[in-house]
Amino acid sequence: MDFQSLFARAVALVGAAAVAKRRMQDGDPTPAFGQTPAIPRAKPQGKVPTLKMPTAKGWIPGQLPTTAPGLKVNAFATDLDHPRWLEVLPNGDVLVAESRSVPGPLKSIFDYAIRATMRRAGAVGVSANRITRLRDADGDGNAEVSEVFLEKLNQPFGMALKDDTFYVGNTDGVMAFPFDRATMKVTGPARRVTTFKPGGHWTRSLLLSPDGTKLYAGVGSLTNIADKGFKEEEGRACIWEIDLATGSSRIFAGGLRNAVGMAFEPTTGVLWTVVNERDGLGDETPPDYLTSVKDGAFYGWPYSYWDRVVDDRVPQDAQAVANSTIPDYALGGHTASLGLCWMPAGTLPGFPDGMVIGQHGSWNRSTLSGYKVIFIPFENGRPAGPPRDILSGFLSPDEKDSYGRPVGVSLGPDGSLLVVDDVGDVIWRVTGA
Repeated sequence: MDFQSLFARAVALVGAAAVAKRRMQDGDPTPAFGQTPAIPRAKPQGKVPTLKMPTAKGWIPGQLPTTAPGLKVNAFATDLDHPRWLEVLPNGDVLVAESRSVPGPLKSIFDYAIRATMRRAGAVGVSANRITRLRDADGDGNAEVSEVFLEKLNQPFGMALKDDTFYVGNTDGVMAFPFDRATMKVTGPARRVTTFKPGGHWTRSLLLSPDGTKLYAGVGSLTNIADKGFKEEEGRACIWEIDLATGSSRIFAGGLRNAVGMAFEPTTGVLWTVVNERDGLGDETPPDYLTSVKDGAFYGWPYSYWDRVVDDRVPQDAQAVANSTIPDYALGGHTASLGLCWMPAGTLPGFPDGMVIGQHGSWNRSTLSGYKVIFIPFENGRPAGPPRDILSGFLSPDEKDSYGRPVGVSLGPDGSLLVVDDVGDVIWRVTGA
């Protein structure tokens, strides 16, 4: 066993001790879900934060996630390399971005602890840096065709197609490739549309506006609570809007620590996103959230969270806190809600209109959360009820192993729901039973 493995085991033991202590002190808090969540008082964890991450195990042959009643699941594609995000082309081909977090410089023993833990969880390593094309040629729900669509990218994540241009969200900016709709292939080198600061929360999700004139890009923060100063966070923790006609870009909304998945609610045309909140304040404090995104709004990070609750660890800006917007719907603490898509009523039997959310799963809490795909019903353009599970069973009962971790979610070309699993290296296909 090498030093890093031994160190990871030591970190796990220290983390287990911290977890046990905090469970004794805090018990099991009620999940902070819904429009009016009960959020426990913050308890800063100091220099020894709760560090609990299951080992990436993967699925054994024949093993499947657990579905909600009336649903069934099968593997649409397997043997991928840390798949993260999806885009469906007009001809029904499914594109999947394969990329992962790349190790950066280590500046403290805690950095090393985080690195060792994330490596054990399969979250850090060599990035494939490619987009793969998948095709279910015979319509049996399995992709028989798998080929490279684009490669030699820089941690690609979000994708979008507009007319004869294919956009890719690399970690350092949005790239535009010429695209031939007759062959459904990229035909030349890329031009740079925007430049973003790389690293930190490195994913760059993309979403076209309903009229196709704007492109939205989610850019996460570098750190947890602006630990390296506010200047390092400029242009981060926000959603950018890019005007495709002029190429100009602006910050559409800010104070969003790590806004990843985005979707438009079709009846109102309003943009929604899921946001990963800060760490180190407790199991349910603060909750991740689903929210509508208002043009020009500020959502609190890093100064405050939810209903303008001040984070005393951060140098304050009272005016920014007073002007912050309260999110719409809490998703529980540290769920790492990443994937988001709109699902019309009837897509899956028994499910009305609403949003599907891929919850990648926690590391900074004593009882793990997330590790499932959930559904939030909507009525009149707003969340209208408690969450429902679509897929679960990604985590072992003792919380020591993860068989998979959900990330991106999308409607498939055949009307199914597709779910990316970056630990199982698989894309799951969910349909009616």
